[in-house]
Amino acid sequence: MDFQLFMNDVVQTARKEMVEGGYQELTTPEEVDAVLSKSGTSFVMINSVCGCAGGIARPSAQYMKNYEVQADNYVTVFAGQDREATAQARTYFEGYEPSSPSFALVKDGKIQTMIERHEIEGYEPIEVVQKLERAFDEYFKK
Repeated sequence: MDFQLFMNDVVQTARKEMVEGGYQELTTPEEVDAVLSKSGTSFVMINSVCGCAGGIARPSAQYMKNYEVQADNYVTVFAGQDREATAQARTYFEGYEPSSPSFALVKDGKIQTMIERHEIEGYEPIEVVQKLERAFDEYFKK
């Protein structure tokens, strides 16, 4: 099998999981600004093709759509794929190094906190969900 074809399948599957999970895919810098610069809360999943994204991060992100505390927007950018959109999203994550997969909680255009790759990789999905629930409770509860 051609490696590029294989990677395209992996990327398409990763994108599909997020869209089917109720996330809006942001693929351009303009789309990023249209969501993250406005008032309200946004939960951003920085997607990637690594194993911890597929086995831990994406399932955790999908779970959060059903949590009692909700964000106004559930969006995703794809690191390594939609480079300009990801770079633009990262301009909102002041104080945090680029990390993928990762999660950002943004309120009124300002980063509140991030769950970075080192807090995802090597953890069980339930542990990541618990971190996300605590963050939602602290930053998004009305």
